[in-house]
Amino acid sequence: MKSLVDPSRILSQGLGDIRAQFAVPTSFPAEVLSEAERAAVRPIDGHADWTGRAFATLDPQTSTDLDQAFLIERSGADLLLHYAIAEVAWFVSPDGPLDHEAWTRGETIYMPDGKASLYPPRLSEDSASLLPGVDRPSVVFTVRIDPAGMPSLDGAVRAIVRSRAKLAYENVTSADLPPDFAELSDRIQQAEDARGAARVDAPQQELAEDASGRFSLSFRPQLEAETRNAAMSLATNLAIADVLLEHRTGLFRVMAEPDERAVHRLRHTAKALGLNWPKEESLKDFERRLGSANPREAAFMTAVHRAGPRASYAPFQDGVLPWHSAMAATYCHATAPLRRLADRYVIEAALQIAGGQTISDELGTIFQRLPAVMARTDEKASQVERATLDLAEAAMLQGREGSRFDAVVTDVDERGTRIQLVDLAVVARLDGKDAMPGDRIVVELVSADVSHRQIAFRRMA
Repeated sequence: MKSLVDPSRILSQGLGDIRAQFAVPTSFPAEVLSEAERAAVRPIDGHADWTGRAFATLDPQTSTDLDQAFLIERSGADLLLHYAIAEVAWFVSPDGPLDHEAWTRGETIYMPDGKASLYPPRLSEDSASLLPGVDRPSVVFTVRIDPAGMPSLDGAVRAIVRSRAKLAYENVTSADLPPDFAELSDRIQQAEDARGAARVDAPQQELAEDASGRFSLSFRPQLEAETRNAAMSLATNLAIADVLLEHRTGLFRVMAEPDERAVHRLRHTAKALGLNWPKEESLKDFERRLGSANPREAAFMTAVHRAGPRASYAPFQDGVLPWHSAMAATYCHATAPLRRLADRYVIEAALQIAGGQTISDELGTIFQRLPAVMARTDEKASQVERATLDLAEAAMLQGREGSRFDAVVTDVDERGTRIQLVDLAVVARLDGKDAMPGDRIVVELVSADVSHRQIAFRRMA
């Protein structure tokens, strides 16, 4: 949940408690800020001059930490995506205060009322960000997209870019975008369908307070521009992953297939939400029919995100194919270095390969170290996300104690009975195991404790 409408600031204390519980940083040490100030004014040299090319960014309207800028050209039947990625390495000296702090944080942690950035705002939202009208150091990846949507890396170069426009998902029009923007996205989608990818992004949720002080939890449908924009990042990450794998190095994003128990539980969740999931249809095929504009489908997409296997990082290993089941491909993260530590090093590896160099021993050692660091920070981000959703559910249900709700049992395990409410996107537990997965039951809300982020139900029938 990344959006909060809380004019009375009823939930401020709860969000503050989450920050304290999970040690989410609220500021940067003085020495880190000092180094960021010095790095921000470092003259750019040793870069190709790409400032004459019409790059643009596309992000949420309020975003200022802009990792990517894009330019699309035709090359015969192919499309060429020039994808400029903020060159964080230009500003961060190895083993300096900025570097040490980044390794401690691992990634930017987002909360509904703010974020704990990986790098100080002087860099992440200013000198390193690909803001419009200013020269910025970047790494430009040129990705060739063939008519079937298959991406391949044509080259990588350090370049100075100057974005022409900061476009926003909320109000961008077709006239603002390159003529081939939609076709590039369609090609990438075609390739995803062909290889059986089941990439379903959990929709963002918004918690809003009405005039009476009661909260409601709703889903924000993903905008078309948002979906199409993600295709450029996906294509670049896939192309870089292929090159790294070919050169037997790198850091990859991997994810196993959901196990039988998770799929079984999700079928009961679909039943609870009134969704038609035929027995003969796979989870992947069912996922691809869903859309975040439908609240019940959006709730199921969130359930998949929460119940499925977690993605993790893995360095190249002889004899092991790094595989991401949802992508149905070998995949890596390289396009968000302002927000993820690992991307900085994947970018450097791709640059070394593109320049005909052998990957340095130092970089190989870093790839061995990063999985543990990223696992730790991913776990913290997940804990914060879960706690925030628990807070939202408690706020939404507060004052409705004694109300009854239809629910479906999705799982029974050693901790009791897991249920999904039929009319609200709420998952909860009941004591006892006197139900079977798939049972439709009625439950009564016993308590909704915002201060402790807890809700409790009892079974009525």
